[in-house]
Amino acid sequence: MSFFDFNDAEQQQGFDLIPHGTLARVRLTIKPGGYDDPSQGWTGGWATQSFETGSVYLACEGVVLEGPYARRKVWWNIGLYSPKGPAWGNMGRAFIRALLNSARGVHPTDNSPQAQAARRISGFGDLDGLTFAARIDIEKDGRGMDKNTIKTVIEPDHKDYAAIMGLPPKVGGYTGGGQSGAPAAVAAPSYPPAAAHVTPARPAASTAPVSKPAWAQ
Repeated sequence: MSFFDFNDAEQQQGFDLIPHGTLARVRLTIKPGGYDDPSQGWTGGWATQSFETGSVYLACEGVVLEGPYARRKVWWNIGLYSPKGPAWGNMGRAFIRALLNSARGVHPTDNSPQAQAARRISGFGDLDGLTFAARIDIEKDGRGMDKNTIKTVIEPDHKDYAAIMGLPPKVGGYTGGGQSGAPAAVAAPSYPPAAAHVTPARPAASTAPVSKPAWAQ
């Protein structure tokens, strides 16, 4: 078909903002900025440095995967370093921890060796392509205009986590407050255990997958 026949082109999408507080399953893409700091382990050019402030961050793009806002995109930054102090970087670390919990089905209060291994990555490239549950909010951009952003990750202790991720709810329901446990559907983790950090439970442990995380025993 000729390029100039636009009958098969997709229809234009609306540009109204996604409503504040919308919960959605999102796929993360990191836009490489070319900044490295080997002393921090930041290699591969994934990070971005602001020429104006000197701050370092991950430039993130999220694509909504289902629902009325499917295929809509949201942009935000995950802070890594600010010359003003550690607060922004600490917020970024908290966000990445929650992101890993959400994507890998780890309860936020689980500190078992398996859960700790799931919260370790070899580099920022491990985050690229992760699918997680998020709350989409609205904030002002640098020009004072409203824009969508993601500041909150929905973790497995949230009552809506299973529904957002398309998983069966945990038997008995959720109680909230970080005490609900992970949904039954994530009892068999989707992430590979990090052999360098996980001590086998038995001397003759094989490579067979673990049937349940520690919190579900």
